[in-house]
Amino acid sequence: MPTREQPLQWGAQALWQQLEPLLPGLSVEVVRRAESTNSALLERARALPDAPRDSANVRVRRSVESAAFGRRAVDLQPCLLVAEHQSGGRGRQGRLWQSAPGASLTFSLGLPLALADWSGLSLAVGVALCEALDPAAPDAPGPHLGLKWPNDLWLMRSAAAGAAAEGRKLGGILIETVAAGAQRLVVVGIGLNVLPFDTDGVNTGFASLRELDPAASAPQVLARLALPLVQALKEFEREGFAAFAARYAARDLLYGLPVRTTLAEVPDGIARGVSAQGALLVQSAAGIASVSSGEVSVRLAPPAAPAP
Repeated sequence: MPTREQPLQWGAQALWQQLEPLLPGLSVEVVRRAESTNSALLERARALPDAPRDSANVRVRRSVESAAFGRRAVDLQPCLLVAEHQSGGRGRQGRLWQSAPGASLTFSLGLPLALADWSGLSLAVGVALCEALDPAAPDAPGPHLGLKWPNDLWLMRSAAAGAAAEGRKLGGILIETVAAGAQRLVVVGIGLNVLPFDTDGVNTGFASLRELDPAASAPQVLARLALPLVQALKEFEREGFAAFAARYAARDLLYGLPVRTTLAEVPDGIARGVSAQGALLVQSAAGIASVSSGEVSVRLAPPAAPAP
């Protein structure tokens, strides 16, 4: 694992050169440590919400690799913020996201988006990440990446005929927004396990990208993800979730499985994919109900006990 004497090489300038044509005004920052990259970008956007968005408001601080890419006093323009160690990463509903220096990739991308409908954005981001990291068809032999609604990446392994596939959590997505003038600034936070490391209290299993690519490193994975992520966000801005619906369905690991929700009207049922807006469809005795990501957490129901 890289040490402080052998720092990670992130290629911040190359990332900037690749992404800036799609995101004019982009800044790229790599920091040794942050409590939460999402929180950092949200706080910067809230600091001076009415400030003009021009170069006079840009203050650059030396980053890990380059004096040309660093923190800005006002980040209403696009910003890619990478933390080599994230000490207080957050998941959905305030859950802790565990990471380890050198073994995890934790970053956030903030950019203003003008969207008529934000529904399904986390699913679209998940599709982009899966396709960038695991471009083979999801039904190809061997391990593959699947998506657990609404924002988790799982490493799946095919099981014997007639048995359910086995999976473990590999990463997560956290999307938050804040007002940015006439638009909203969206902050897309990504956390991925790259190398194995010790975790506490994880009940979803643990998977790392080294199981797919023995040479995977955090900087290499970021280089693979950054452009497809930006392209997907731009595509979503133009076309919405419709552009991703079929691709999400191909990676949907819940489809056809029993699930349990915290929604009183739909405590359990069978997952039947997602709606045109990205809501989870759950079939129960009462029919098919639509479950929105902000309302519930979803857990796979345990297998039924064998009959006596």
